[in-house]
Amino acid sequence: MGFLRRSPEADGERWVVYGLGNPGERYARTRHNAGVLVLDDLLARTGSTFKRHKSGTFIAETKLGGTPAVLARAVTAYMNESGRPLRELCSFYKVRSERIVVIHDELDIPFGEVRVKAGGGTAGHNGLKSVAQHLGTKEFVRVRVGISRPAGGRDPVAWVLESFSGSERTRLPEIVESAADAVERILEQGAERAMNEFNIRL
Repeated sequence: MGFLRRSPEADGERWVVYGLGNPGERYARTRHNAGVLVLDDLLARTGSTFKRHKSGTFIAETKLGGTPAVLARAVTAYMNESGRPLRELCSFYKVRSERIVVIHDELDIPFGEVRVKAGGGTAGHNGLKSVAQHLGTKEFVRVRVGISRPAGGRDPVAWVLESFSGSERTRLPEIVESAADAVERILEQGAERAMNEFNIRL
């Protein structure tokens, strides 16, 4: 997979950075919207603002680490329909799947940890399933924000749709910042180097 490696001197080809989440204020601070929270951090870093795109996404054309990028999230599509607007967006910009970074929450990673993954399965994540289905491939890069599984046998579906707890909210800014750093590192240096840096258990 050639997209694992990328030098800072690469050709400047555009990337699409897509934050997964559900639309609407009701879901804005829930665990399932971790990807959108990271996207908002990247938006603030670049001083960009969203505009509506015909693909059904909000987008911001900007640069991350000197590399052209489109930051995007779905306008109205819910998590299990996330792939359709992403496919339309990538078709519009003619972006290859290996130039897509999807940011999402991950139950199987402890809260507070951020991991980078290139390709692979979807681990039952409905948003990733939709993305893989509509792109016709799993060969895209993921930035995975750990939210942990609920304790005591609680329903994971209900868990991801709940807001972060008070103690979690205290740590959330640094976690979001770390995930945004991971996105920038992928674009600057490639997924492999980003994995080497971020996939370390704390």
